[in-house]
Amino acid sequence: MKIAVLGLGVIGTTYAYALQKAGHDTFHIVREGKNVPSSITVHLLDGRYNPKGEEKDGEYSVKIASQNEEYDFILISVASGKLKEAMRTLKDRNLKGTVILFCNFWNERKEVDEIVGDFDYITAFPTAGGHMEKEGKLNCVLFDHIMLESREKARIKNYNELVSMLDSADIKQEIPHDMFEWIWIHMAINAGVTSTAAREGNIDDPNRLARELMADSKALTMAVKCIRETLKTVSARGVELKKYNNEIFPYKIPAGIAGIAMKKLFAGNELTSRIMTLHNDVKDIVYGCRCVYDEGKSKRHGLELPLFYGNMDKVFSEI
Repeated sequence: MKIAVLGLGVIGTTYAYALQKAGHDTFHIVREGKNVPSSITVHLLDGRYNPKGEEKDGEYSVKIASQNEEYDFILISVASGKLKEAMRTLKDRNLKGTVILFCNFWNERKEVDEIVGDFDYITAFPTAGGHMEKEGKLNCVLFDHIMLESREKARIKNYNELVSMLDSADIKQEIPHDMFEWIWIHMAINAGVTSTAAREGNIDDPNRLARELMADSKALTMAVKCIRETLKTVSARGVELKKYNNEIFPYKIPAGIAGIAMKKLFAGNELTSRIMTLHNDVKDIVYGCRCVYDEGKSKRHGLELPLFYGNMDKVFSEI
């Protein structure tokens, strides 16, 4: 299949690498005049075939997308709040294809419908992460699945082709009750984790904060309590959390037990622990926390979230 990826970001390039290895043609939509390498060295912790992950090295061939082209799929993974700009780029270049949104967003479905406009699109969520090192090497993690909107709610004509493409790269699909609601839950959980890791107010080094949090069962216990608070913002939006028991079960059990269990999980699972340390985009991290914070503080909710607010007030005062 012919797949376009917006930009040369970590998530898009990681999946493009896996899809190219599976025999698909991948192209990148980049700014005119941007200096783009012909290939990128990739170090991948690959979780598709071994639950502990396999360390792999390879080369990814970079090809540039042309204007006025049609693709089977266009993959968009942009920082929170930049979806409008991304869609404007597709329109300005007169590109065609089914859009796969690999993004965090706090928007309602109707808002995203308006932003995407005439493009057919489907919401999904990556289970991958990483960073570009200074020498241009991509250091990344890839799990064996993605989260994907159901066929009924996506309303795209080529759903079967999308599943076939993912299967060809050995990427499984997990289908939640509603993809938008799942993303909100994911953002709320991340906000609880982030606010606990940065509870002293400093968020400049997410890698260090993540490593310290994962090694501290007491801090993880605090994170569980904070997540219980942030999930209230999702419930206040009308989401029935019981439909997402798999996602929220770890935060229902006694917090102390959950903290100890999470520490053991991180210590024994390199895939999970490494992805925690590879997300270093401070602006994107803070944006997600701000969405949850503002939702809880809004006049229509006025939620009492003392742990979360206290932690984030320190962070916001330092930014």
